[in-house]
Amino acid sequence: MNVEHVRRAYTSVADLYIRLFGTSQQVHVDDLAFIGRHLSSRSGTVLDLGCGPGHLTDWLRSLGVDAQGIDLVPEFVAHARAAHPDGRYQLGSMAKLDMADRSVAGILSWYSLIHLPPQDLGGVLDEFRRVTTPAGTLVVGFFDGDEVDAFDHKVVTAYRWPVDEFSERLARAGFTTVEHRRRPGDGTHRPHAMIAAVAADG
Repeated sequence: MNVEHVRRAYTSVADLYIRLFGTSQQVHVDDLAFIGRHLSSRSGTVLDLGCGPGHLTDWLRSLGVDAQGIDLVPEFVAHARAAHPDGRYQLGSMAKLDMADRSVAGILSWYSLIHLPPQDLGGVLDEFRRVTTPAGTLVVGFFDGDEVDAFDHKVVTAYRWPVDEFSERLARAGFTTVEHRRRPGDGTHRPHAMIAAVAADG
C-alpha cells in the first residue's frame, strides 16, 4: 500500500468527508449494534484504526470503552481532538503500530482496510494480531463482493472482498471469525459486510 498516496487522497477531501461521515448518527444503526455487541464489553484499550473524524472512537467511549483513535490524516486527527477533547487521538499507521505486543483488548477497523491491495492485507492483519491480547476482538467493516477486485472509490482505489475469503485471511493471521453480517447494496450504497473475530491463544 502506498500510504502517502492514501494520506494525500483523504487530505484533499477531509472537510467534505467530515461533513458527510463525521458523526455516529451518520452510521447505520445495524453497524453500530454490531460494533457495540463485540467491543463494548472489552476491558482494556480498544484501538479505532483509521478513525477518521473520530466519531466511532467517541461513540465507543460513550459506552464506557477505553477507545483510542489512530489515523494517517492530520486533518482528521485535528478535527477529532477538537470535536472530542476528552478522547485520545494520534497520527499513525495501522501497518506499524506504536503499541507493545499483546497490549490491546480490541481493534475496530471500519473501512480502513479497503484500500489495501490483496497482497498487503496479510502483513497488516499480522500487525493487528501482534498487538491484540489472546481472546481480544477485531471488528472489521468492508465492501462485499463475489470476488476480490478493485474499483474506483470516490477517494482512492478500493477493494471488494467475499466474506468467506476475508474470514480466511483473518484465520491466517490468527483470528477466528465469530460473527459476520452482510447488507446488500441499495442503489446509493455498495454491498457491505462486517466481521467480528477473536484472536487465538498464544
